[in-house]
Amino acid sequence: MNAWDKTFLNLCDEIATRSKDPSTKVGACIVDKKRRIVSMGYNGFPRGCDDTPELYADRNIKLMRTIHAEVNAIITAGRDLEGCTLYVSPLHPCSNCAAIIVQSGIKRVVYSSPKDETADAYTRWIENFTSAQYLFEEAGVDVDCIP
Repeated sequence: MNAWDKTFLNLCDEIATRSKDPSTKVGACIVDKKRRIVSMGYNGFPRGCDDTPELYADRNIKLMRTIHAEVNAIITAGRDLEGCTLYVSPLHPCSNCAAIIVQSGIKRVVYSSPKDETADAYTRWIENFTSAQYLFEEAGVDVDCIP
């Protein structure tokens, strides 16, 4: 870990506060080789779609409608991401996000270790996170967990 990793993970925590999801707030930040911020994203429903608390309260609806922070950051970047680093907090990317991260050309992923408030979510998703880790290894994407 270096000081920049911690800085960008702290930024992810701040970005995550923009999420309207009452149970899981995730933030992502993409940084280029010169440590310049390329894009940011948080988990939420698509732009222009209804995002009332009632829809977030229904887990099935929420899971079908939510765009994850990592994907939001990739879509918002609007440019080539080859060789960039993606920071995400407070969870490891899921397998769907991992596939998109690999396809985008991102070469390093840094995530923060689970915090008390996300421990349940981490446990529910552990099998998916393990699958994501295999995808990263297969594609040669470096992954670092920062406590």
